Amino acid sequence: MRELVACHCSECRKAYGSAFGVIAVCAAEDFCWLNGLEHVTRYTQSPNVTRRFCSNCGSPLPIVEEGYPLVGIPAGLIEGSLDMKISEHIFVESGADWFSFDDGAPQYPGPSPSSLEKRE
Repeated sequence: MRELVACHCSECRKAYGSAFGVIAVCAAEDFCWLNGLEHVTRYTQSPNVTRRFCSNCGSPLPIVEEGYPLVGIPAGLIEGSLDMKISEHIFVESGADWFSFDDGAPQYPGPSPSSLEKRE
C-alpha cells in the first residue's frame, strides 16, 4: 500500500454511507482479484468513477479504472493491521457539515496537489 487517503467528496460519502471514505491506495500492477469475480457488480457513479460492490453482501469493492495506474481499496475491507495512518484528507470543501476533525494530516479543498505525481 502506498498510503491511506480520506476522501470527503459527495460521491465517497454516498458510497460509504459516512462522513468520508478511507481508501488504501496501491499501484494497479500490484492488485489482482483472487476470487469472487462472479459476484462483482458495477455502478457508474460519475464519468470518472465506477463503483464496484459485492452482489452477495453489498460490501464496497476496490475502485479499479481501466488504464488508471492506481487502485483504491476501501480500507475497511483489509483484514489485519495496515500499520499506516491517514496521509491526507481530500475534497474537504464538499465534506459533511456535521462532521469535524483535526488529526494533523494535510487537508485539501479538492484533490491533493500532488495527486498527478502519485498517479505516475
